[in-house]
Amino acid sequence: MSTPQTAGTARQAAAAAIDAQGTDEAEWQQALLPDHLPHLVLPTGPVVVVAAHPDDEVLGFGGTIAALLHAGAAVHTVCLSDGEASHGPATPSAQAQLAARRRSELTAALGELGDLPAPVHAGLPDTALNEHEHHAQAVIGELLDTVGAAVCVAPWEGDLHSDHEAAGRAAKRAGRNRSTPVWSYPVWMWHWARPSDPRVPWHRASVLPLSEAAIDRKMAALARFTSQLEPRGSGTAPVLPAQEIAHHTRTFETVIR
Repeated sequence: MSTPQTAGTARQAAAAAIDAQGTDEAEWQQALLPDHLPHLVLPTGPVVVVAAHPDDEVLGFGGTIAALLHAGAAVHTVCLSDGEASHGPATPSAQAQLAARRRSELTAALGELGDLPAPVHAGLPDTALNEHEHHAQAVIGELLDTVGAAVCVAPWEGDLHSDHEAAGRAAKRAGRNRSTPVWSYPVWMWHWARPSDPRVPWHRASVLPLSEAAIDRKMAALARFTSQLEPRGSGTAPVLPAQEIAHHTRTFETVIR
């Protein structure tokens, strides 16, 4: 996950929503989403999982990746940026070092989920994916074709993070061009939304229950993202504080179709 940079009214409003205190996980737990939303069955064919930054795929869909791998499904991942801007403004050298660190963290995290191929790294600029959507679409489309994907999974295009939204739009277009279903996973939505939020298309949402083993694998994978879990500097909070991690360590994951 990377925090959005502000540029323009819409992005400033989105950044403000993400910078706000956010919804407590207890409120989401009280909503009892698994009791009110349909339960999905795991797909049986190859699955391509798209991320805007290293860690998005684990936060939003990591438990299901572990479940798919346990069931013998083929899972392939593509990460559109290296998340080099997650710590804010920095020198090119510092950003390159962070990008390399985050690639390494992602490799280790995916290894915790199970045996799957190395991720495809598109190397597009963090915080500017909306300027490279056609490139992102081409990268995603090529992987869908190569593996004969049955389903593509990507960040939700309504997540209020410009990179997540761009990744989601690119995946939707790539899937639509191939008649490949696209499932969307929220990341920041759990922070800025509420259980009754009308901005969330709950009528298209479904849950994927997770076994204890899948949850354990996801927790181990999340622990690998130390650059996002540790303070970014003296007196600076982590990109992923405990209250955000709580949204992503439930007994189920949610997708929007």
